[in-house]
Amino acid sequence: MSDTSLATLSEAYGLSGQVALVTGGGSGIGKAIARALTACGAIVIIAGRRQSVLDETAGEIGDQCHPQTLDLCDTDSLAEFESNVAQRYGAIDILVNNAGNSIKKPFEESNPGDLNDVLDVHVRGALELSRLVIRRQVATGGGSILFISSMTAFIGQPNVMSYSVAKAALSGAVRGLTAEFAGRNVRINGVAPGWIDTDLYRQAVRGDSSREEKILNRIPMGHLGQPEDIGWACAYLSSKAAKYITGQILLVDGGGAIGF
Repeated sequence: MSDTSLATLSEAYGLSGQVALVTGGGSGIGKAIARALTACGAIVIIAGRRQSVLDETAGEIGDQCHPQTLDLCDTDSLAEFESNVAQRYGAIDILVNNAGNSIKKPFEESNPGDLNDVLDVHVRGALELSRLVIRRQVATGGGSILFISSMTAFIGQPNVMSYSVAKAALSGAVRGLTAEFAGRNVRINGVAPGWIDTDLYRQAVRGDSSREEKILNRIPMGHLGQPEDIGWACAYLSSKAAKYITGQILLVDGGGAIGF
């Protein structure tokens, strides 16, 4: 057996001793990701703008989950944030860029500010935070960076152009960063959720029964995904079981991207 062989399930899939940061970790998919990483043994920092939401989620998950306020749009504050996390909890081994927002309106009614508001969170903020984390990972032996993408990076959906552009940009980020850092033991991957049963999904289809029917008819498995489906996918890609996987975007969509 080689030195890199994984002899047990806990060695392959466990995250004990790892420090993980999940942006947008207080609710929805981010909360499920934090739960999964914690269940695998990681110390998890959940970051977001709403302290009360973060505190409530950390209380639910338990002692291995720690809330920290963060505004990704304030890129000037990110270096201090990353440094403080590293000093308090240790270098970030796993970064999950999950925080996001969306503006739903027809393209002809949108404006440059709408695009900037979405790109500032999904792309600019995520990349700047990733830059800081990757620098430390390279210095400390490696790590894992995940970007939460979306089916909108693969299929067209109306009235969410800014979101679609942002998620497509993350696909390029995964490939570009992989080309730079695969040789330095930093793995870069993405997870692209399909239609997941969250508050955001229910808001998106509220009062739009035709849109909801079209979504469900497109999913070959016939039902929505659950937030935990994304959480476990992130846990796998963060683990040693995925140590030879980088530059990939894993669709977790019940077959929706190829559905008919």
